Amino acid sequence: MADHCCSKKGETLTELARKKDQRRILVIVMVINLAMFAVEFGGGLLARSSALMADSVDMLGDAFVYTLSLYALHRGARWEAGAAIAKGGIILAFGIAIIIEIANKIVNGVPPSSSLMLTFGAMALVANLVCLALLWRFRTANVNMSSTFECSRNDVASNIGVLVAAGFVGLIGSAWPDILVGALIALIFLRSAWRVLSEAIPAWRSARGTLANTLR
Repeated sequence: MADHCCSKKGETLTELARKKDQRRILVIVMVINLAMFAVEFGGGLLARSSALMADSVDMLGDAFVYTLSLYALHRGARWEAGAAIAKGGIILAFGIAIIIEIANKIVNGVPPSSSLMLTFGAMALVANLVCLALLWRFRTANVNMSSTFECSRNDVASNIGVLVAAGFVGLIGSAWPDILVGALIALIFLRSAWRVLSEAIPAWRSARGTLANTLR
């Protein structure tokens, strides 16, 4: 019996330590995303790039995502799944927002500054690679951290797309590369939203059912 209790205590301490590590990493990536939102959004305004501005607003959304992840960490499976559902909704909203921005760009598009796109896009890529590296070991810890990692991976893909668009804008002097990459980013967001929600909603229902059975 004593051995069993010690074993359970050890498992509990290990879990608490793991959650503490998750919290520390989430705080770091949240601060990085808030800082890069300000930098990249300013760069998007200067460059007149819808792709840069969309990517920067996505970083602001990620800061909210990490805040939700922090809130859910110590509140059990149902809260973690609920936070993942909220994150899936945020990703979906940004995907739709980018589609609206693309439509506006098609109507009123002006070729952006490729050099500024490259500069600020590269800064954002470095920041998101750091975030991705920090989150890597927690990517399968639970549905909450898995969805957080998904957000960070989307950011890296978006940054690469911005850099590709900047290169083509510089080559042909047209806004269309910015528009096409923006459309691709939107598709990535919509796909990711589907993936996160398809995992989180069943997990939330399962946790809700477990809680209901416990209360009976």
